[in-house]
Amino acid sequence: MADFLDTPANTKLERAFLVGVQTCDMADGEAAELLGELRELVENLKLTVCQSMLVNLRTPTPSLLLGSGKAAEIVELAKAQEADVIVFDEALSPAQQRNWEKLSGLAVIDRQEVILEVFADRAQTREAVLQVALARMEYSLPRLTRAWTHLSRQRGKGALGGEGETQLEQDRRIVRDRIVHLKGELAEVRKQRSTQRRRRQRVPVPTAAIVGYTNAGKSSLLNALTGASVLAEDKLFATLDPTTRQLQLQGNQKLLVTDTVGFIRNLPHGLVEAFKATLEEVVVADFLIHVLDVTSPNVDHHHATTLAVLQELGAADKPIITVFNKVDLADDVALRRAHHLVPDALPLSARTGAGLSALVERCLEQIADSLRMTTLLIPHDRYEIVARLHQVGHVQHEEQRDDGVFIQGRFPPSQSAVFAPFVVEE
Repeated sequence: MADFLDTPANTKLERAFLVGVQTCDMADGEAAELLGELRELVENLKLTVCQSMLVNLRTPTPSLLLGSGKAAEIVELAKAQEADVIVFDEALSPAQQRNWEKLSGLAVIDRQEVILEVFADRAQTREAVLQVALARMEYSLPRLTRAWTHLSRQRGKGALGGEGETQLEQDRRIVRDRIVHLKGELAEVRKQRSTQRRRRQRVPVPTAAIVGYTNAGKSSLLNALTGASVLAEDKLFATLDPTTRQLQLQGNQKLLVTDTVGFIRNLPHGLVEAFKATLEEVVVADFLIHVLDVTSPNVDHHHATTLAVLQELGAADKPIITVFNKVDLADDVALRRAHHLVPDALPLSARTGAGLSALVERCLEQIADSLRMTTLLIPHDRYEIVARLHQVGHVQHEEQRDDGVFIQGRFPPSQSAVFAPFVVEE
């Protein structure tokens, strides 16, 4: 039973009536796909979807988004289904939400609020909780006059509307103060994360971030690659917190791999901003591993959504290794469609392990491409240099000789002060 929206009488919401909106600038069938995604999001909140309805919208109206006749029809159907809440798969302005709630006498929310609640339900660490709280506060600020509001639970009281301008201004000040406080706490979290990253970079190990649409199997892939035990469930946004694990590659080469929060179409912009501390792992990674669910009929949309978010983060120009996950569950049609979408993508299954070795090899190639080939002869009494080269670079050939250890490999230019005295021409 969902408890994220309480009525003024504190009764819980259980039954949802979903409304999808097909606009003129959307591709044919796109609204139906998004409505199916909204159903999964709503069901993850333990709400029962009693009915879904798809509406064609030519021109939005400022008061209700839809025309008054269609609005009356939706309210009648929702009440006939004994729905507690109407959920729109389209952004509603604060005024439109208030008008819908006044018209229907029901709670009315949009896709953005549903996503916020899913994130709130999944948040575990202090960082994720702070990020979600900030996004919710910024979303709530222009909606304080709603009869159905998150603040009813947070402040231990019923509806805030109708209590006078003084009370409303007081509520706004409380929310603004809370936003300032949350931003300060998040800044401290970012500072701590930056300190942790600098410690890792003292010994510069290559880094990769796993990105992709939510529920594509990113956490499962991290677990399969590194033997980690990251939460990996078959539901949207199963994990929100970035998890970094070390992967041991051939030649004693190490790679730090970070799992990141999943992307989704129509992700609220406020969440992208609030989750910069989480998503900055994408920005600082040496390269990205883009995971796509090959079994999804919307894999092309998922691919485009992830690339769009990467563009917004300023990470679109990073090297990307694309992998198609869940090939063990895909038919030939899905595999052909995927190959046409990204011809050089790697097929794999995080569940069975098929294709993982090819991904590891591609990671090694990516690391090698980013480093320069160097030939070295290290004296036998300087084995600490040999150990360090194995730690920070990719040793491709090592040979014991009478005059020292002969090494060929690729090493970061930042380590040139360490190995420069031992560089030789073959």
